[in-house]
Amino acid sequence: MPDDAARFTAMYNTCRQPVWAYAVSRAGRQMADEVVSETFTVAWRRIGDIPQPPLPWLLGVARNVLRDAGRSEGRRASFAAELRDWTDAVEGDIADDVADRMALRNALASLGEEDREVLILAAWQGLTPREAARVVGCTAATMRVRLHRARRRLAKAVAVRDGASPVRPCVSPLVSTAGEEA
Repeated sequence: MPDDAARFTAMYNTCRQPVWAYAVSRAGRQMADEVVSETFTVAWRRIGDIPQPPLPWLLGVARNVLRDAGRSEGRRASFAAELRDWTDAVEGDIADDVADRMALRNALASLGEEDREVLILAAWQGLTPREAARVVGCTAATMRVRLHRARRRLAKAVAVRDGASPVRPCVSPLVSTAGEEA
């Protein structure tokens, strides 16, 4: 039991913030603390079942917590409100990078929930396609295809919002493929 407590404490200290960020990206700040709490409650109960590294497993638990909540409409509304807050906060700044970020956030908000999820897992959470596939519950090959298609849709959405032709706009900081494993 003392070893379990030490392992849990180390895992909590390492993974709480990424799990919270994932919950915010999926359900907004209002539900994030509840999702993190429930995720780590499940982790404590199943401490012996947690693989190394624990983050993909924890994100999978968090995903299931969100799904079980049965509040998909509420999550979507909260997420949209977060995006509006983020874009409103940077309006008025004329810097090019701020405008690019706003366009990217707006384009991301226009995508479907599945596309947003794979992009968030890969770009914001920094998971490889194999790790993201464990979170979503599919094969690594399927995740790479989903990620490729989501990136194409994001690039097209950015280009449409900018009034440009849908030729690969510069969205690489958000959707970097560095560190992907086969």
